[in-house]
Order: sequence, then structure tokens, then C-alpha cells
Amino acid sequence: MKVVVTDYIEPDLHWEAGKLAEMGVEFAAHQLKFAPLEDLVAATRDADVVVVNMVRITRPLVETWTRCRTVIRHGVGYDNVDLKALDDAGIPLCYIPDYCTEEVAEQAIALLFACARRIVSSRKVLEESSASGIWDFKDTIPVFRMAGRTLGIVGCGRIGSRVYEKLKSFGFRFLICDPYLSEERKQELGINTVDKETVFREADLITIHTPLTAETHHIVNRETLALMKPTAYVVNTARGGMVDSDALAEALEKKIIAGAAIDVYETEPPRPDYPLFAQRNAILTPHLAWYSEDAGTRIREIILLEIERALKGIPPRYIANSVKSVRIGNEVRR
Repeated sequence: MKVVVTDYIEPDLHWEAGKLAEMGVEFAAHQLKFAPLEDLVAATRDADVVVVNMVRITRPLVETWTRCRTVIRHGVGYDNVDLKALDDAGIPLCYIPDYCTEEVAEQAIALLFACARRIVSSRKVLEESSASGIWDFKDTIPVFRMAGRTLGIVGCGRIGSRVYEKLKSFGFRFLICDPYLSEERKQELGINTVDKETVFREADLITIHTPLTAETHHIVNRETLALMKPTAYVVNTARGGMVDSDALAEALEKKIIAGAAIDVYETEPPRPDYPLFAQRNAILTPHLAWYSEDAGTRIREIILLEIERALKGIPPRYIANSVKSVRIGNEVRR
């Protein structure tokens, strides 16, 4: 049996190597995020399990695999994986949606409050006032009381619902947009849903928590930004593709909205000419909403468990594509 990691963000994978060695599994870890196809093929062709972080899993790559029974995506999102190619090859894509729910919800809340309370610009105000000897608060106003503000949540799955549950006691009015939320789940949460136009038009703060799909790509765009209040803020800790960064930079420059906080980017890391770098009313963090020591340990443990499942012919707990079985030779296990 052979497990191959295409790319990883941990300092090393010694723990995984040791655990798999105990199981008699061959293990190879690479850093092939920007590697050409031929290098990816050479590394993964004969793998039983492929673990991927940000390498693009494309049809030409998948079609070279001779033994792969499962692909495991290191994380929640899987927009770097060609699901149709895996479907056609009969390979399930395992993803890990439950390792950092609390962390991303906490980061989104931290960014919401950092925007609304002008936390980042307050440091500049303090330093300038210290230098002049006179308080000058103009770069931190206006600030509004959070209680009574309207919070829009776009996407109310695992993370969006945790944001809602954590903030229920703060006195917000909530506007929640999620056309795929079941009536049973809405009743469980005690919420009603609205369309996205209502969220963008009426919310004082908006936080995005949807998967990246053709439907949600650039859900924050010139049209939706134009609907927003000039005192409103938007926060994105989901996927970079949710936001048209040029449109958002323009909206910030023209004061169409008051500010934004972004943790995720369409190109990662963002290039030096990323348009939001020039906007003082944009809070930018380096795609670390998922991170805590706890989450970093937990995802490694879960991935090892998923590798064990795959090698035993047990389907993954969470499958992103339509393949619900695992192949072992000519045998299919569902």
C-alpha cells in the first residue's frame, strides 16, 4: 500500500510517516504545489491514497493513476480538485469539513468586531495623538453600538451557523441567506432566510460562509456592493473567489462601503499588486482563519483515520463528489 502527499503546510510529516510505517504502508511526502504535470504524475501514479492541500488535481493527472482508491483534501474546500474527473475514474474525494469550524467562526467574529470597532486604525490614531500631544479621533469614527445592528450571514452551514449561535446574545438583528438550508435545520436554529439582495441591502455587517461554486463565485461584486449601506462592512473567511477584489477595492476607494476584512484570496499568497493592499479601510489576514494548535493537530489525526479507512476499503466520512464506494483491486466496497 502506498500513500502520497502532494503538498503540505505542516513543518514536517514525521508523525504521519511513523504511524504509517507501523501499519506497513509506504509513505512519500512532496512539496509539488507549483510543479509541472510530469512531476505530479511521477509522484502519484502508483499511489493507493493521494493527500492534497493546494495542488490542482486535474483530469490529465487523474487519468495517469493506476491504483488510486481515494483522494483526501487537506481542508474544507475542494475547488482545486476536478470532481468530474474523479467521478469518471470512480475515485471518491474525501474532505475534512469538521476540524476548524470553531476557529473560522471565531476569526469571522473577530474580523467583524475589528471592522465595526475600528481596531486596526485605532493604533494609528493612538501613535499620531501621542506624537502631537492632542487626541484626534477622526480616523476612528463613526463607530456604532453593535447591539441593534443588522448582521448578514451568507451561508449558514457548519461555520455560518456557529457564527449565528455565538453572536445570538449580542443583540444583533440577523439576516441569513442560504437557499439550501432545510426547513428542519431552519426550525432547529430558529431562523428564517432571505435572499442575498436583502442581505446586501439591509445588513450593517456581512460575513460570507458558502462553498465556492459557479453560483457563489464573486458573490461580492459591483452590483451587490452597490446595494450596501455606506456604513456597512463585509468579511470573507470562506474562499477568495467569493469576492471580486477589484470591485471591492473600488467600493472602498469611493466609500461605497465603510470597510472590509479578508482572510482568503483568489491567488495565494496574493501578488504584491493585490488591489486591497492600497486600501486603508481593508483588514487583511493571511488565510489563517482555520488555524489553531488544536485544529492543526486535529486535521492530521482525521486524515490518518481517513487513510486507514481507505486502505481497509471503507468509504470516507465526508465525500464531495458522487462516488460513494472505495475500490480494492476488482472489489468495490460501499
